[in-house]
Amino acid sequence: MLERKGIDHELKELFPGGHPAQLRMAGFRGGTVPALKIDGQRVQGSLNISRALDALRPEPRLFPADPERRRAVEEAEAWGEGELQPVPRRMFRWGASRRQDFRVWMVRDMGMPAPNVMARAQKPLAHAFARMAEVSDERVRADVAGLPAQIDHIDRLIAEGVIGGDEPNAADFQIGTTVRVFLAYEDLHGLVEGRPAGDLAMRLLPRYPGPIPAFLPDEWLAAVR
Repeated sequence: MLERKGIDHELKELFPGGHPAQLRMAGFRGGTVPALKIDGQRVQGSLNISRALDALRPEPRLFPADPERRRAVEEAEAWGEGELQPVPRRMFRWGASRRQDFRVWMVRDMGMPAPNVMARAQKPLAHAFARMAEVSDERVRADVAGLPAQIDHIDRLIAEGVIGGDEPNAADFQIGTTVRVFLAYEDLHGLVEGRPAGDLAMRLLPRYPGPIPAFLPDEWLAAVR
């Protein structure tokens, strides 16, 4: 959204698991990202950030001027933030809390030494973050089962013109970036690639870290493949 507005900015990558403390040290009250410092303000959460950016720099717009179209975009953005975005987060935290090999990959990806030792040391922190997201086997299995219906919903939003237009809006950025995470999951890539939702994600965010190696149980994935 900052790039869309043409606002020069510096991106700070926070250490996974340590970001709440890092945010507090930077003067933010909450422990959630994204967090933005701009024009003397501290703004946290993507919904708050999209509105703050439109207030600070009205053009190009992140929300349509027409009230009915704006309402549709706001509803889609809220769905993306509240329903869609938590899904890959819960999956990732499930993998980190349940599987040593997944933690080893995480540690190696961060360039940390002694990955096997560090991965074992990170297990309590991974469990804590899983509890914060209310992660359970049943919930993540349901997330996997429900993903095709969510991608169908995104494709309908594109067909209806709510998202996916020539001028990306706040809901495009909210939903498309989450779909881009699914594309990075080796387990889920095939469910999204080639769909309108996947095309939107690649258009908005062609470069993204990855891939995220397979870690979800085969029996969960068999029902959606």
